[in-house]
Amino acid sequence: MPVVTATPEALAVIERLRAGHGPIAFFQSGGCCDGTSPLCFEDGELPPGPHDLRLGEIGGAPFYIDSDQYERWGKPRFLIDVSPGAAEGFSLEGLEGVHFISRAP
Repeated sequence: MPVVTATPEALAVIERLRAGHGPIAFFQSGGCCDGTSPLCFEDGELPPGPHDLRLGEIGGAPFYIDSDQYERWGKPRFLIDVSPGAAEGFSLEGLEGVHFISRAP
């Protein structure tokens, strides 16, 4: 079973973002400004660091998490969904009036 999956609603938003912005990438936040939300950027805008672990892809977009954080959280699986209301940070989906959220599958 994949470590990261997405709901049909999240996949629809991802497809619209890819159509409007080109390739995108996700980074699972571990806190601070956006809490623990997955953040979506144009691919290459935030290059993965040496400690970022690629967990898989959702909608053709890579999904990364800090490897230490992933270990601390007990190597969870993620289900990415969307919720109404713009993101409070810099994530691309805020332009769609929604924000991505991480759920346990």
